Amino acid sequence: MKFIHLSDLHLGKRVNEISMTGDQAYILTQILNIIDAEQPDAVVIAGDVYDKSVPPAEAVTLFDGFLCRLAERSLPVLIISGNHDSPERLAFGGRLMEGAGIHLSPVYDGKVEPVTLSDSRGDVHFWLLPFVKPAHVKRYFPDAGIESYTDALRTAVENMGVDFTGRNVLVTHQFVTGAVTCESEEISVGGSDNVDISVFGGFDYVALGHLHGPQNILSNRIRYCGTPLKYSFSEAGHHKSVTVVELGEKGSLHLQTIPLNPRHDLREIRGAFAELTDKSFYQGTAVEDYLHIILTDEEDVPEAVGQLRVIYPNLMKLSYDNTRTRTNRVIDAAEDVKRKSPLELFEELYEIQNNQPMSEVQRAFARELIESIREGNV
Repeated sequence: MKFIHLSDLHLGKRVNEISMTGDQAYILTQILNIIDAEQPDAVVIAGDVYDKSVPPAEAVTLFDGFLCRLAERSLPVLIISGNHDSPERLAFGGRLMEGAGIHLSPVYDGKVEPVTLSDSRGDVHFWLLPFVKPAHVKRYFPDAGIESYTDALRTAVENMGVDFTGRNVLVTHQFVTGAVTCESEEISVGGSDNVDISVFGGFDYVALGHLHGPQNILSNRIRYCGTPLKYSFSEAGHHKSVTVVELGEKGSLHLQTIPLNPRHDLREIRGAFAELTDKSFYQGTAVEDYLHIILTDEEDVPEAVGQLRVIYPNLMKLSYDNTRTRTNRVIDAAEDVKRKSPLELFEELYEIQNNQPMSEVQRAFARELIESIREGNV
């Protein structure tokens, strides 16, 4: 059984206020070309199809076109919702789509039924477990003693009724302990959303979504395939790819990665302004890539962004790395601790970790918790 493992398309994503829709359309076409060359038995998409729970119209249109082109190939497609998706919206029309071979995970209701595909060696059962929080699972198993994400996933898996003597693939969207993260991912403060790897014992392959860097967790049996595109400068060093999974007899597994080549790379360059604007430096390079330019000049360059964009039209971010900025970073960090309240510091940490500010409800909860700690009630 050969299948393509994808995840975290994040359709509709904007990076530094620049829409990535054109780049996403380009890379989806490239993925289709890979599918045509590899001739897999199925395609798996492990969550975060969209970047927002209410995606923009162009993102929905793009995904609709991608699914239609997959359906034209009479290729089974198995999709789960991730933490960025609305499970209700993503599952809409799922029962109708099954006739075209598109299998969408329904909203989690305590039951997970496998999608069974067959090859010359027999059946392979694909278990589509969407992103869930402990509260989601606890609702259906109130007596299971669920206190953590690990408890929730273990309870969900134990109640799926998996026959581990056969070949089984779990498709899920969670943060597995030990994985390497980057800035563009939403990871809970303190790692409270970690799932222990022991939950996945017995599965022949675990197709994970959620983290943007392609990586195996302890072995190639448990894998994040990563995003098809770079979505932040913390991913500049990533090598994006498509993961091709081949299951043989029970216990036999082979993985292959096929590189993806974006329309525009996302990268960082650094140097003095005079150096970066010298024709000998930029001539022959991909000046239309999405760039974070780090200037090393000791003095700020007037109208640097406008001047640099003449040469580098897709400049996304400009910063300085010099004596002043390095000193300021040290001083600012020390002064912040002195002059800011615990709540303000926690809010800043939350925004760094989650790429979004705290809501009023979260802020009120954090305030009450800090006050309780001060009063010795926790």
